[in-house]
Amino acid sequence: MRWRRGVRRLRPWSGSTDPASDVDWKGTWLAPRMIGFVTADLNIGDWMNSRVDHIHATADVAESASIPSSSKVWHYAQVREEAVLGEGCVIGRGAYIGTGVRLGDNCKVQNYALVYEPAVLEDGVFVGPSAVFTNDQYPRAVNPDGSLKSASDWSAVGVRALTGASIGAASVCIAPVTIGRWALVGSGSVVVKDVPDFAVVVGNPARRVAWVGRAGRPLERQADGRWRCPETGEMYEQTGVDTLIEVEK
Repeated sequence: MRWRRGVRRLRPWSGSTDPASDVDWKGTWLAPRMIGFVTADLNIGDWMNSRVDHIHATADVAESASIPSSSKVWHYAQVREEAVLGEGCVIGRGAYIGTGVRLGDNCKVQNYALVYEPAVLEDGVFVGPSAVFTNDQYPRAVNPDGSLKSASDWSAVGVRALTGASIGAASVCIAPVTIGRWALVGSGSVVVKDVPDFAVVVGNPARRVAWVGRAGRPLERQADGRWRCPETGEMYEQTGVDTLIEVEK
C-alpha cells in the first residue's frame, strides 16, 4: 500500500484517483526513534491496516513468527517463519529476520540490516543499519555439475551475538562466529573470527584495538594495570591477551 498526503491529513492510497475511494484514518503523531546512533523525530501515524498495532502495515511478517506486543516492526521489514522476538525489540525499516532466528529482550535491529538464519541474538543486542549476519560458509549459486543449488545442497551456519553486543553500521559477520558479551564491532568491519567479551574490533578482517565496558565507553587503563569505565566506574582486569573480566571496584 502506498501513502499520499491529503490537504489536512495522511491517507493510505489504494491506487484509485477518486479520493472518496481511499480509506480515511485518524491522524498522525510524532515520536523519537533511534536510527543508527542518531535520534530523529519521525511521522509514525501509519500503523493502521496492520494485523496488530505494533507491526506496520507494510511489514511482511509470517503468521508463525512470534512477536510480543511490546516489540515493534517498522516499514517494509520482513520477519520470516518461526522467528522469535523477545520483549521490547525494535526491527527497523527494511530489515530482514530469517526463518527461526531468535532475538532476546530489548534488541534493536536497525534499518536494512540482514539477519539470516540460524542467527541467535541474546538480550540487549544492537545491530546497526545495513549490517549483515551471513549463513553460507561456502557460497555458490550452482553445484559442480552446473545445476542450481537447492536448500538440500548446503547447510546454514549462524552468527551468535551475546548479551549487550553492538554491531556497527554496514559491518559483515561471516558465520560461524560469536560476538562476545558487550563487545563492539566498529562500523564497516568484517568479522571472520570470534570476538572476545568487552572487545572493540575494527577493520577487514576485524582485529581488537581496545576494550569497552557495559556503557559503551572505551575503558581507561589504570596504574595498577586494571581497566576502568569512565562513565560507571566499573573495573575490569585483563587475564589474557584477549580476555577481560569484571572485578570489584
